[in-house]
Amino acid sequence: MKTKKVISPITFAGLVITLGIVYGDIGTSPLYVMKAIVAGSGGKISESFILGAISCIIWTLTLQTTIKYVLITLRADNRGEGGILALYALVRKKKKWLYIVALIGGSALLADGVITPSITVVSAVEGLQLTHPDLAVLPIALAIITLLFLIQQFGTATIGKSFGPMMFIWFSMLGILGISQIMLHPAIFKAFNPYYAINLLANYPHGFLLLGAVFLCTTGAEALYSDLGHCGLRNIRVSWTFVKSTLILNYLGQGVWILNQKIPTSAMTNPFFGVMPAWFLPIGVLVATAAAIIASQALISGSYTIISEAIQLNLWPKLRISYPTNKKGQMYITSINWLLFAACVGVILLFQTSSNMEAAYGLAITITMLMTTFLMIYYLRRIRRRGILIIGFAILYLTIEGSFLIANLSKFSHGGWFTLMLAGLIAFVMYVWYRARNLKNRFTRFVKIGDYFEALKALSKDETIPKFATHLVYLTRADYISDVEAKVVYSIFNKNPKRADMYWLLHVHICDDPHTMEYSVEKLIPGVLMRIEFRIGFKKQPRINLFFMQVLKDLVDNKELSLESNYPSLKQFHFPADFRFILIKRVQNYDFDFPVFDQFIMDNYSILSNLGVTDVRAYGLDTSNVMIEKVPLMMDDTQKPILHRLH
Repeated sequence: MKTKKVISPITFAGLVITLGIVYGDIGTSPLYVMKAIVAGSGGKISESFILGAISCIIWTLTLQTTIKYVLITLRADNRGEGGILALYALVRKKKKWLYIVALIGGSALLADGVITPSITVVSAVEGLQLTHPDLAVLPIALAIITLLFLIQQFGTATIGKSFGPMMFIWFSMLGILGISQIMLHPAIFKAFNPYYAINLLANYPHGFLLLGAVFLCTTGAEALYSDLGHCGLRNIRVSWTFVKSTLILNYLGQGVWILNQKIPTSAMTNPFFGVMPAWFLPIGVLVATAAAIIASQALISGSYTIISEAIQLNLWPKLRISYPTNKKGQMYITSINWLLFAACVGVILLFQTSSNMEAAYGLAITITMLMTTFLMIYYLRRIRRRGILIIGFAILYLTIEGSFLIANLSKFSHGGWFTLMLAGLIAFVMYVWYRARNLKNRFTRFVKIGDYFEALKALSKDETIPKFATHLVYLTRADYISDVEAKVVYSIFNKNPKRADMYWLLHVHICDDPHTMEYSVEKLIPGVLMRIEFRIGFKKQPRINLFFMQVLKDLVDNKELSLESNYPSLKQFHFPADFRFILIKRVQNYDFDFPVFDQFIMDNYSILSNLGVTDVRAYGLDTSNVMIEKVPLMMDDTQKPILHRLH
């Protein structure tokens, strides 16, 4: 039975909120795109050059953002949620190796989350130099970035209410400023003709390499897809019409302003601020700074979301996630917050100006878009779209994004190396964590729990063995109800036999549906052994202690279980029963060696494990009733060296 999609109604309030959440990144691109294009012109500015550059921008926004993302990719939602990891969750069952595509795309998107706040804030503050040439930009930019990261821990629900109206003002300002210049030279509308874009790329010296600067106009398209769950498909599609119109008007206006300048390009100010009348400049800089802060906030929040999804998809070490407000989807991850802050400060101090940052910007997000295209090809196959349509989609967007990637690679030595290095480090962490977990799973041996039913019943009644706990709880990775890890059986019967009145097996299944919150109960041995299956969406934090308490309450309410203590002296006073959790940590025993590369992975996994939070904290367990047992990773008997007795 197919689940019907919930279609949210389009309202003015919903559209304004969407402006504040979705378009921060792509909406602030006019701050630096035309400036980057002019810088790459080699000082040869002509009408055909400007028409060609703006034509490239218009058709990039149309083909890449409108058609690929707004019309096609946004339909690839996972129960209303979007983003490259949500898309991966839809297709991972068919092709296991697609985790490589997902981790490359996700790591590049996180690297973009470092560059975007830096370049947008610095670009906006640089506008102050038009009225105060000697103003020190870096201290102001660093102060804004510091304040932005400081307030994350308190949540942004209050100031977030102003994001939508502020971005509406921003986009309205973009459109009005553009129109004021277009009226001086209406012929600029010829840029809608794709001939000028083709002519620029084919005939202008190094025209193809200008695609690296042109690409900056669409860098926020991937963030637009990631925010699908916050705003809904219809709100994004309708509001994009307004956003795209104002962006194009502003680019056209900047083009007119550039053509009207009679000074060398090296002495030309940022065209974005150049289109502003002198009296409006302070207001324009103020609005631009506010928009830059909103764009930065969107990328920071998006980074938290990506990390939380990666944790649930087994692509990142477990981290402590807090929820500073009751607002849907708003979270805070301390370690990620301060790592992003340190990286942003490093970028600002390393590159100094927005012009230098432009070289580092765009390369990583191009890679993310390519990875999204690969995943979309498999998604379109999964939903059985016609082969000719899939082939057409693949050829068109692999060609476009491949061209952007080649053009952006020309900026590698000028700063692109930084984002690739950053994305590479993140991808390395994701790969090590995923690969190591799979390696450890190879050493997990399952047995049939039914073979031990009689032994468990006997153990629970054997009063010659001291009672370990009234209720003894194990977390199991066994996907099948009939199975349990051999290490759990060993812990109960062999490693200090543990007598309990009731044994519990808790299994957590992370679902591809992002918001699933379900459980089921199996009474394997009535009154002795119970198994609970938690089905948790990959966007939800598995607070197992809290969920387990809810299940126990439901069982008590349904008169399926009594939680009174079984000790006679406590039972008469209705004291609650005691619970004990056993967590089994698998560690490598050095009686054998992994192959060299696998050992390298395991060594790094060990380091990363110490940086993340323990299972106790990750599952929200009460440390006072948790016991951790370490067991070695046991290899198959056929791999063990065989000793021969001499005497």
